Amino acid sequence: MVFSADNHITLAEDIFYQRFPDKLKEDAPRIWYDDGAYHIGVKGQSFLWDTFSAVVMQYDDLPGAASTNIEARIEELRADGVDKELAFPNAILALFGYPDKEIRELAFRVYNEYVAELQERSGGHFYGVGLINWWDPQGARRTLAELKSLGLKTFLLPLNPGKDDDGNPIDYASTAMTAVFEEIEAAGLPLTHHIGETPPKIPSEFNPIVVSMMTNIDGFREVFSKYIFGGILDRHPGLQIGWFEGGIAWVPWALQDAEHLVASYRHMLNRPLEHDVRYYWDNHMSASFMLDPVGLQLIERIGVNKVFWSSDYPHNESTYG
Repeated sequence: MVFSADNHITLAEDIFYQRFPDKLKEDAPRIWYDDGAYHIGVKGQSFLWDTFSAVVMQYDDLPGAASTNIEARIEELRADGVDKELAFPNAILALFGYPDKEIRELAFRVYNEYVAELQERSGGHFYGVGLINWWDPQGARRTLAELKSLGLKTFLLPLNPGKDDDGNPIDYASTAMTAVFEEIEAAGLPLTHHIGETPPKIPSEFNPIVVSMMTNIDGFREVFSKYIFGGILDRHPGLQIGWFEGGIAWVPWALQDAEHLVASYRHMLNRPLEHDVRYYWDNHMSASFMLDPVGLQLIERIGVNKVFWSSDYPHNESTYG
């Protein structure tokens, strides 16, 4: 049995408008196609930058890529040798920054319900990645409980958690977020981080798609550092974290740098680490790869039991086909 730990599914149905209560339909995110381009947005304003929309449309000719044909998806993957999959959302990541947090949470709950229905219909072949409220503890508890009741096995946390109600950037490692991570830890579900949330910092005149793809992994190291140096894993030792679609070659590089920085700046730390850097990776983290010969050469440093293979179906850079 071959399991792909990181595939993707494009939400092709207008589920938020369809499933929101009547009084909120006007504010619901919409799904639509315009001149062959995929969009998600509100009141005709797309949340997607042009290159993102263009990438999504690259696999439009695969019937199973969209959420409307789970049966075709299962057959396409079976023909490629994959029996089971963990499926992350595609453009839904654009909702991470939705300004109305009540609408944002409702959209996440609707998506979880929808993807759980696909999971049920798949007969054990498709497992969807859910979304939760990460900005307040009560919302985290509420969405985690509902997600678990739907049968979803994991959820996606953004690399960029956005701003709090006062307009200040949310710091995952801050004491203000302790209660949220207590809820995550108590839920007992592994959490995931995934590349692809934000566009490059500087626009590109030429080949913007591949420039964007080259910078996709940038957010991993910052959040990785928060878990270790920010004390998240010391305060919440029950957490399990997966890093997806960034390959595995970055792991020994990050561990090497983290160990060197501890040795160099230990006297300046305002919060000492309770364990060696390596402990946090070995006991709390794992990562996925598709095609990573450099990472596989370093597998003894990474840990053979700390990696997942993935197809990344149906993306251009996937192993599919």
